[in-house]
Amino acid sequence: MKRKVFKTLKFVLISLAVFSLIIIAALKWPMPEIVLPEKHESILIKSIHVVDVHTGGILENRNVWIKENRIQSIDSIITDKNYGDAFTIDGHGKYLIPGLWDMHTHSTQHSKWLHHPLYIANGVTSIRDLSGQMGEEDSYWAGTKDRLNWNQKLESHEQVMPRYIQQSSYQINGSNSVPSGYPEFFSVEDVKDVPKLLGHYQKEGADFIKVYSDIPIASYKQIAKEAPKYGLHIAGHKPLGVSLEEAIGLGQRSFEHGRIFLFDCFPGADQLLTAQDKKAMYYESKKSMSENFDTIKANRLMGLMQERNAHWVPTLQMLKISAFANNQNYIENPNLKYIPTLRKKLWWNPDVGRAAKYNVSDEGKGINMKLYESAKFQVGMAHKKGVPIMAGTDVTDSYAFPGFALHTEIKEFTACGLTNLEALRAATIIPATYSNVENELGSIDKGKIADLLVLEGNPLDDINNTTSISSVILNGVHYDKERLETYKDNTASLASSFHMNVKFIFSLLGSPLIRKQFAD
Repeated sequence: MKRKVFKTLKFVLISLAVFSLIIIAALKWPMPEIVLPEKHESILIKSIHVVDVHTGGILENRNVWIKENRIQSIDSIITDKNYGDAFTIDGHGKYLIPGLWDMHTHSTQHSKWLHHPLYIANGVTSIRDLSGQMGEEDSYWAGTKDRLNWNQKLESHEQVMPRYIQQSSYQINGSNSVPSGYPEFFSVEDVKDVPKLLGHYQKEGADFIKVYSDIPIASYKQIAKEAPKYGLHIAGHKPLGVSLEEAIGLGQRSFEHGRIFLFDCFPGADQLLTAQDKKAMYYESKKSMSENFDTIKANRLMGLMQERNAHWVPTLQMLKISAFANNQNYIENPNLKYIPTLRKKLWWNPDVGRAAKYNVSDEGKGINMKLYESAKFQVGMAHKKGVPIMAGTDVTDSYAFPGFALHTEIKEFTACGLTNLEALRAATIIPATYSNVENELGSIDKGKIADLLVLEGNPLDDINNTTSISSVILNGVHYDKERLETYKDNTASLASSFHMNVKFIFSLLGSPLIRKQFAD
């Protein structure tokens, strides 16, 4: 009997040792090098149709000359100009648009391999990231220093990646977002901590404070008042305890997600503002929100947003997942191959499962779809009222596929009533203007940085043509179609690999910020 127990114990110990060695090997397994094409000092795109996102006009058959990553000229093909030994791209029959922007993303320590190649493969050349850290380097989330370091690597031709425009703090959400052992000022439960918070993120190189739903109201108001003194502004969620009208008046520059008008334009809006448990009341109020939308109040609020130049990033994909959680065609998205297996199993599948269960329950039947359709209606309303709309996707949240989701969001805007040009502007010149870089990026003009997409078809005729990418030009690098497809294939292979999934789960478990987020 003792011998049998000993053998069993020996087997278990050996198995644990082997398993541990396998895990250690996976963690130490080197990440693949992403091949970066040659950088060209001079590029000539010959005989291409240039899309003007300002006017919606097409400059037909132009030679676009780029030197040192700047557009030098946009010439008629009938010219005797000498372009020297410029690297030449045949643009005959193709269309040139500015690089696309995703104005709501979340980057992680593995974005270099899992996100950046897919952004480039989808023509997303600039992003605004709304994640960060709280003073300490995090094993999962990327922070301001990471993004600024990546930007330097883009400029020095060391990394395949988009530009990171506008640097964010971590979400400021009261004590709900701060793990034990972190400085208390991150919670801003005391208004006196606001200068410490602002000083910290100013020193980090952030451009804005990302506010979240449960931020203490007094501190939110103080941050709004004090942030400009530190060269910062506020963006993010509308706090549940502050009316949209007050938030606009306090100067919040951008509002994220599709519910901002829903929160304020239903019969129970005032009670939601003062409720002890605002999240619980929100869930209790979803039916009323979906059925009793106050268009008169919404119009007034939209007019106020237009007057104050407050931007809206609806991220419709985040409402769509709940609405379509029971639709197999939606759930079985072919782009799932680009997502790490454990992320799907531990994060995305439970999200879908909860929404699907709610959708067939007596209390939830039809509500998520009504909220999604209502948000689309509101995008159209807001646009007609003059509210500047920007395209964002909320990568890395469920079913927000890096790069791919932006094209879905742009197309979604046309279903909301925007023209193809207006939808394209929401992902180009409007984000550039919001970011105060419209003199550098966002359109195709002489002197601007040459972040460009060569398309097979005209997106003004068919918005689906934003996906007909022939090549991408970024930082003097020409990514041809073959290279872009290779990036997709390599990401799919990596996402399903054992070592990547081990790295993912250990980075997730090792992050105090993630552990706190899931605990709450």
